[in-house]
Amino acid sequence: MTAADAVPIVLVHGTRFSAGQWSMQLAGLGDEFPVAAVDLPGHGERSAQPWSMGAATEIIASAVDALGRGPALVVGHSLGGYVSLEFARRCPEHLRGLVLAGASLATRGFRAAPYRWIAGLVPHVPADRLARWNDRLLRRLHPPEVVAATIRSGYAFHTLPAAWGSVLGRFDAGAMRAVKAPVLILNGEKDTVFRSGERAFARAHPHARVELIPRARHLANFDDPDAFTDAVRRFARQLPAVG
Repeated sequence: MTAADAVPIVLVHGTRFSAGQWSMQLAGLGDEFPVAAVDLPGHGERSAQPWSMGAATEIIASAVDALGRGPALVVGHSLGGYVSLEFARRCPEHLRGLVLAGASLATRGFRAAPYRWIAGLVPHVPADRLARWNDRLLRRLHPPEVVAATIRSGYAFHTLPAAWGSVLGRFDAGAMRAVKAPVLILNGEKDTVFRSGERAFARAHPHARVELIPRARHLANFDDPDAFTDAVRRFARQLPAVG
């Protein structure tokens, strides 16, 4: 693959995080691919922007356009994965490939109940306390260089109820049928909750496959940044040329 042929990549963060989640992937992929990470509405530098699924997909589309290289590989983690599924449905002409990371759990039915409870609970806990808990957890589980940008960017707890409210009840394996590009379902081996539907999601798409990051949990790109980045790199190299 020449520099002119390199697939543009847009990275979409997960719940409460921001573009800072992808600092290791931006560094690891940037030498070979045009790559950008977005802040979804209500997150990061867009903290004051009201959440909506429509606005979230428009932000991804704008990032694809800004890279100026045609349809992109979109990599979405958790909340960002479900937003990327919706983007694939709304903007198929912008999509060359899709990586769903930690986003192959159906958000309909009984499995959604715990997440509705959490979304309802979050507004009743002071945001500074939640931030301190998250800082301590990230620092305990991951090396400083992996999580520094995420901690520095802060957390979007105020947006969590609206964001998850737009996801819960909306997605199951059937959403894969609207995706017109190849799909990599990339999960942490130990993320037993969010990978629980991976087989059904893969079966629902003619060009989807599952890959696991050994020993990684839900935040697989933090648990093993090199393995996560390598999986995205290999998938990007395998995508068919545009046209």
